[in-house]
Amino acid sequence: MSNTRPSDKKQADHFARAREAQSVALLEDYVEMIGDLHEELGEARVADLAQRMGVAQPTATKAIARLKREGLATSRRYRGVFLTETGAALAMRVRARHRTVVAFLVAVGVPEDVAEMDAEGIEHHVSRHTLTAFEDYLANRLAADHRP
Repeated sequence: MSNTRPSDKKQADHFARAREAQSVALLEDYVEMIGDLHEELGEARVADLAQRMGVAQPTATKAIARLKREGLATSRRYRGVFLTETGAALAMRVRARHRTVVAFLVAVGVPEDVAEMDAEGIEHHVSRHTLTAFEDYLANRLAADHRP
């Protein structure tokens, strides 16, 4: 029996990448939610953001501060939070990625409500390569469904 255990360095790199992905996922969730709130309510207030994200207001405020440092959002006192051009572009990419993951999961037989929930985790960790494979699968399936 061979030992296929990864080297300590390789294993540490994998965990470091996973932690970084989690950190980015949180930013992406906040950016996406700010965009959603603007579409639904015309504004994104900290209280609404905290409620939708299921966190306390100080936690949402801390996340917004990070978004501002990253150049993804701005805020004005008594006016709420706004996405920068970069933040809005990120929100669009995150939404598109989410829709692709949900559509793929549904296409392979996952119930839509479960697909929506699962996509929340998968969407942040899926590689560009895998996402492209999902998109190709969906395009091929659509083409096959429309063949005479």
